[in-house]
Amino acid sequence: MYAAEFDYHKASSVAEAIQMLGQYPDAKLLAGGHSLLPMLKMRLANPTALIDIGGISELKGITVNDGTVTIGALTTHQEIAASQDIQNACMVVAEAAEGIGDPQVRNRGTIGGNVVHSDPASDWPTVLTALNARFVIQGPGGITHRATRTVNASDFFKGLFETDLKENEVLTAIEVPRLNSNQLAEYAKMAHPASFYAVVGASVVITVENDRCTAASIAVGGMVPNPIRASSVESALVGQQLNAESVRAAADLVANDLSGSLMGDFYASADYRKAMAAVETRHALMHAIGLAHH
Repeated sequence: MYAAEFDYHKASSVAEAIQMLGQYPDAKLLAGGHSLLPMLKMRLANPTALIDIGGISELKGITVNDGTVTIGALTTHQEIAASQDIQNACMVVAEAAEGIGDPQVRNRGTIGGNVVHSDPASDWPTVLTALNARFVIQGPGGITHRATRTVNASDFFKGLFETDLKENEVLTAIEVPRLNSNQLAEYAKMAHPASFYAVVGASVVITVENDRCTAASIAVGGMVPNPIRASSVESALVGQQLNAESVRAAADLVANDLSGSLMGDFYASADYRKAMAAVETRHALMHAIGLAHH
């Protein structure tokens, strides 16, 4: 199937892209295109215009300042995977990027385009939710008119292909907290063998002091419209020595945190995904504490 007709415009700056969004109702932003183009071909999206933001340099790049890793929205998955700064500051982000799709997808797809698409089978929403990442969004008026806002990951992902981004706003960057020396983080997923999308994924960040877990942030995705924090697992881990027994007992509680919106398809049923949520949570925790390896 071919996409419906649309107008094409190329923006040279974020301000121009925002202006175009206001000028052309129902327009869509085009970043890397790996999420949007298939939807156009299947006519699941029928914008009146595409606004190409792929050449805007201010949306690219990686910086580390004051304990925060800032990733420009147009930074590709491959650039993230290869970044020494990210590997030093938050290795789980580089590892997650390396596991996305195939080389063609990683070299063309962008982190901003991925998260704005908010596909439940994507890796980034789950990983960024566990890391308590923040999303920097710019709207009409620019920075000088206080049109820039920052949204936490828990508030950014709203549901199936839905985020907190408004029609006249542009995601400019993702801010990820730098991990401390006593923090461990991992991401594990049951991947579809062809696309490497997550059938079920789990991301964990745990803080360890004196061989005991003092804090935990755990998110699961792939089977629900948007990532869910596994608060039951987090509570069960805090105060415990981290070993195979405590990890297994905590991971088995993830079913308590899953809502009634579990999704099933011809890849895997909702019940199977629910069962695998505990398995992948356990895998991620085991990897984090060194009892298992990828």
